[in-house]
Amino acid sequence: MSKRKKHSPPGTNPSERSSRAASEQKGVTALRKELDEIDREILAAINRRGAVAQQIGSEKNAAGQSTYDSQREQTILQNAITNNTGPLSDEAIRGIFRELISGTRAAQRPIRVAYLGPEYTFSHLAAIERFGQSAELVPVGTIAAVFEEVERGQAEFGVVPMENSTDGRVSDTLDCFSRSPVRICGELPLRIHHCLLGTDTRDSVRKIYSKPQPLSQCRNWLARHLPNAELVEVSSTAEAARRAKDEPTAAAVASAQAGVNYELPVLVANIEDNPDNVTRFAIIASQTAERSGSDKTSLMLEIAHEPGALADTTAVFKRNRLNMTWIESFPIPGSRGRYLFFVEYLGHHDDPGSRRAIATLKKKSLRLEVLGSYAQTEPVG
Repeated sequence: MSKRKKHSPPGTNPSERSSRAASEQKGVTALRKELDEIDREILAAINRRGAVAQQIGSEKNAAGQSTYDSQREQTILQNAITNNTGPLSDEAIRGIFRELISGTRAAQRPIRVAYLGPEYTFSHLAAIERFGQSAELVPVGTIAAVFEEVERGQAEFGVVPMENSTDGRVSDTLDCFSRSPVRICGELPLRIHHCLLGTDTRDSVRKIYSKPQPLSQCRNWLARHLPNAELVEVSSTAEAARRAKDEPTAAAVASAQAGVNYELPVLVANIEDNPDNVTRFAIIASQTAERSGSDKTSLMLEIAHEPGALADTTAVFKRNRLNMTWIESFPIPGSRGRYLFFVEYLGHHDDPGSRRAIATLKKKSLRLEVLGSYAQTEPVG
């Protein structure tokens, strides 16, 4: 009786495995060669783009125009996202093109941007989002210092928080507008996601560091999940992360990017109480922006302290069919009972309806200043 020859299941024979591995390696090698060729094409295209941008910059400089065109840059980003068919996400495409624009702009002429520091605060992230990391981003210690850098010409632009969807207005910024001649040339609504960062487990947390605003924006989550932890206010979310790094039983409420910078693991992500938590940053400069076709205008005015004065003021916007999107009252420092009103409406200050409204408001107001017109921007981040 002959013995039946045993057959190995397909793919288990050593020679078959070796052959398949060699074939797969050839496939990977061929794909990598294709990637290398694509990378060379991308690099050549990027440098061609840079050369054209330099020519544009030279023509703008000759005509005395700024090389920075916010509306044009936002259009490029939007077109890239609109034309994106994947597999890369829209967020990834936006980041790639943002840095491409930033690098191209720096090749024309670097720009200097002041923001409320230190690094990896949300103001820093807003500055990166608007100007990219090829810009010279300069951290300063206060919002007033951002205004001062721009006012003195030491920075071309500044990034300051103006309002938050949870906590409302940022008083320091409004106070600076009341005293400074700088203007708003853009806005950046940034989605704010707070993370609990720490070196140990969530259960070990006994102390939580952060700025007052993030603690406020996460107060319900913190009360439910860490009711016994001590909340300690510090000057910035970056400072909170730095302190938590050195204390095993401490945590910080800060951005995920701050966690990466300080090598702090994310214990819990997105702990903000409002899932649509947005801080709107103002981009400030010595001049306002040109008409984009989809603009907002910001005004600052003081009106007489008498019955019906505010109603008469708001009626001016209605008569000129201007849609108000924001109004805030702000006490004038050192003047009890006197208030400034900050108003935003849709439209550019050079539009006919805007000009009529502003002319009427000047007659009715004790003080009126056009803080700037700028393109409307959708939230990012």
